[in-house]
Amino acid sequence: MLIKITLNGKPVSVDVEPAELLSELLRERLGLTGTHVGCDTSQCGACVVHVDGKSVKSCSTLAVSLDGATVTSIEGLAPAGGLHPMQQAFHEKHGLQCGFCTPGMVMSAVDFAKSNPKPTPEAIRGWLEGNICRCTGYQNIVASVMAGTAAMHAKGA
Repeated sequence: MLIKITLNGKPVSVDVEPAELLSELLRERLGLTGTHVGCDTSQCGACVVHVDGKSVKSCSTLAVSLDGATVTSIEGLAPAGGLHPMQQAFHEKHGLQCGFCTPGMVMSAVDFAKSNPKPTPEAIRGWLEGNICRCTGYQNIVASVMAGTAAMHAKGA
């Protein structure tokens, strides 16, 4: 089936199979490998992208259901040649170790930050329950989300 989406700000028309997952479409067919798949069961959150501005797990989203949608992957989050404020905060606050979970964490955090201008550490931890990091104790991730949220709201992002 032919679907038309806006992907990272650009119109894309692509034939998809009825059971093709968004994660497969992004990674295998469109070459956007920043979206990671860590579990194939929708538990780890490494595959999070934005669909119409909301974070979704791409490993459990059928591509065929997205006709007309706007999809943003980690590759399309930042302005050309720069970092999104949340990406910058993860860099500055050391919110990553191996980096595998980081794209999904960042995408989830951006969605969270949009409606939570002054989050508490507890609220951040609650939101990120669906994102698993196997390397850290989450302290630097929480600090990154706090700093990224403040930067997003300061810049009006």
